[in-house]
Amino acid sequence: MSRSPYQQAEFEKSVASLDGLPDDEGYEVAFAGRSNAGKSTSINVICGQNSLARTSGTPGRTQMINVFELDFERRIMDLPGYGFAKAPKKVQQQWHDLVDGYLQQRKCLKGLVLLMDIRRPLQEIDNVLLEWTEHCKIPVLVLLSKADKFKFGAAKNALLQVQKNLPGNAQVILFSGLKKQGVEDAQDILDQWFEVEE
Repeated sequence: MSRSPYQQAEFEKSVASLDGLPDDEGYEVAFAGRSNAGKSTSINVICGQNSLARTSGTPGRTQMINVFELDFERRIMDLPGYGFAKAPKKVQQQWHDLVDGYLQQRKCLKGLVLLMDIRRPLQEIDNVLLEWTEHCKIPVLVLLSKADKFKFGAAKNALLQVQKNLPGNAQVILFSGLKKQGVEDAQDILDQWFEVEE
């Protein structure tokens, strides 16, 4: 199967309010996660591009929704990271409202990719997000990122532990941007959500 939709991804714009989003039609997949979970890296690796989404050593760089266009009807949405961001409470509340509004109102949202650091999975905010997606019947792919930090056995145990605690609308895979682990599995699931033809 061609991976060209991802390799053709281009940054379209950043929006600070829901009014600035593209028309609510076509297919969107959103990426979410804690500020240090490796969200930008995962987007870059899945799309086969080094600098599509800006990565930073400073957690919380993504303060707006970044829109990446794959083609005229498919988009990846990079949502602001939560937790850890060194920002005033008022700004953090604005980010929260933006993400919350997006997830609740967006009709063309086909799935959510949720990044979790394998060393700190299923934090309280992750569980809140998972509960909400289950209520709204949005499919979720959990990427247990930085899986290279664990040896194989420990990584497998972490995977099984997370699997046991996920709602029925979610699935989980081990993922490492550094080792390119889990990339094809993630692309296969995105292909289904985006309805990419073989």
